[in-house]
Amino acid sequence: MTTVLREVPRDTPVHRLWAGTKLAGVAALGLTLSLVTSWAAIGIIGAAVVLTAVLARIPLGALPRLRPWFWLLLVAAGLLSVPAGGSPELALGGVTVGLGAVLLYVRLTALAGVLLVAALLVGATTALGDVAPAVARLGAPLRLVRAPVDEWAVTIALCVRAFPLLAEDLRVLGAARRLRRPAGRRSLADVNVEAVDLAVSAMAVTMRRAGELGEAITARGGTGRLVADAGRPGLRDLVAGVLVAAVCALVFVVG
Repeated sequence: MTTVLREVPRDTPVHRLWAGTKLAGVAALGLTLSLVTSWAAIGIIGAAVVLTAVLARIPLGALPRLRPWFWLLLVAAGLLSVPAGGSPELALGGVTVGLGAVLLYVRLTALAGVLLVAALLVGATTALGDVAPAVARLGAPLRLVRAPVDEWAVTIALCVRAFPLLAEDLRVLGAARRLRRPAGRRSLADVNVEAVDLAVSAMAVTMRRAGELGEAITARGGTGRLVADAGRPGLRDLVAGVLVAAVCALVFVVG
């Protein structure tokens, strides 16, 4: 079952935070990690994300289950970075292998993983309907330069709402295709035909979902309802902001 961008219903301090606070917090952590990419910085922010997940009582089952081929691709990419060498070096018999590029790859992968988990944590603790109003309020200063903030917020809201539905539809589509797959060996032409059929089916499913979503939005009063005010920051948001700022400051001091 697809769990990405699906809220895990809980009554915790993290769930009660305003959506804009969580979005701004993840943006601040991401900006900090882009400036300080040391292992210490990754560890501090990773620990903060894990503690937040524990406070929000997010179960391990809420994490997306990645396919084995994904891990194989990660390992393969790491092996491809070995020829780049770099310090430190490891002597294996009469051969010296530089591990600098591999360690850099592992560090950047860990950095990306921490940010991805932080983003998933926002999705697991935030109702999808609260995202667009929060984006519209956060981007309110851009209205001074006539930026289409509401349109951006609506676009983000539609993408966020449609992604879980499309992921589930594509999963069902792939399962149905596997059930109809003929037995025996297949030629390269058969594989190409199957890929084209899957692509066309995916486009049809996407267009159907888009039409249904558009009809639902029209029936509920148009896109303006998506950015209607759904709350504002309070005292708990101020406390959360101070904690995030403290984590970022600690990263700059230690890193």
